[in-house]
Amino acid sequence: VVIIEDGRPVASRQAETGFAPAKQAANLLAGESCDTFMATGYGRHLFLETFTTASQTVTEIKAVAAGCRKLLPEVDLILDIGGQDAKVIALKPDGRVRKFEMNDRCAAGTGKFLELTAMSLGLPLEELGTEALKAENHIQINSMCAVFAESEVTSLIGRGADRLDIAMGLHRSIANRAVSMLKRFPLNEATIGFVGGVALNPCVHKLLEKQLATRVQVPDNPQMVSAYGAALLASTSHNK
Repeated sequence: VVIIEDGRPVASRQAETGFAPAKQAANLLAGESCDTFMATGYGRHLFLETFTTASQTVTEIKAVAAGCRKLLPEVDLILDIGGQDAKVIALKPDGRVRKFEMNDRCAAGTGKFLELTAMSLGLPLEELGTEALKAENHIQINSMCAVFAESEVTSLIGRGADRLDIAMGLHRSIANRAVSMLKRFPLNEATIGFVGGVALNPCVHKLLEKQLATRVQVPDNPQMVSAYGAALLASTSHNK
């Protein structure tokens, strides 16, 4: 949840979505007085059932575009990797969405994939990327499915492979998928931004820059960009 005033964030909170996302959102907003609300993400329509007045919804594509344009105004190609999907959004010069590609049918290459990886390797999620950068050997993860990749990891552990090498292999797999999506767009003169929770992972970020041979910009609190964009759009709509 992001609350803004005059276009600037004045409060932000986050929590696991859980099995009751609308209730979780209500808990995060408890005690706050807002002129209008804008919900985004997969559970956005559930939000309208809880906040029936002054509430709207917006697709995550538009919310990410709005938030990223405000935070990284020079960016015109956005890579957004969250917990459930990965997407690439190309922007028009005025910041509106020109085109997008999305992978929402498989957990591989998403934050959920990293969560499963961390659990399998016995590493805290917030340390996974930093630890993976310490890898000394190259291990290739061949499976492009999250379920099969987890089985492959179990097999590698059983054969005595170093867990940091495995972690690097999994990070490289995520980066490869992301670069493949990005290459569906013209990259010659693109300025790339990276948002979503996975943008907090230093290993994925470094691998992207290495494979693309260019700087990939990450804003502060990249996991909040979508919520911030929704808040900006809510403010714009309210002030019309």
